[in-house]
Amino acid sequence: QVQLVESGGGLVQAGGSLRLSCAASGDTFSSYSMGWFRQAPGKEREFVAGIRWSGSSTYYANSVKGRFTISRDNAKNTVYLQMNSLKPEDTAIYYCAAPPPVRAPGTRQSQYDYWGQGTQVTVSS
Repeated sequence: QVQLVESGGGLVQAGGSLRLSCAASGDTFSSYSMGWFRQAPGKEREFVAGIRWSGSSTYYANSVKGRFTISRDNAKNTVYLQMNSLKPEDTAIYYCAAPPPVRAPGTRQSQYDYWGQGTQVTVSS
């Protein structure tokens, strides 16, 4: 099992940047792919980015490609989401999640077993 805690959210103006962190504890972090999802008010939770347990491959939603970067530091048991050129439509609660060990990071919520509590990101226009 793995426990996840996000941090780094906040209020930023359009065009600005934020870096989210997700600290993991419990099981061997390097065995888990990781994903970031977000949920805006009145909308379903959606996939944002994913990274394989080895860090060898990354995946992005089309809406954030070229603006967001997912990375991980297995020595620190932490995954990051660097968000640049933020837009008001990026406003949402951001969640990190982990699928079962040594599984690829899918794009569906049902593929993930473990979730953090979320961190709010608000982008003002």
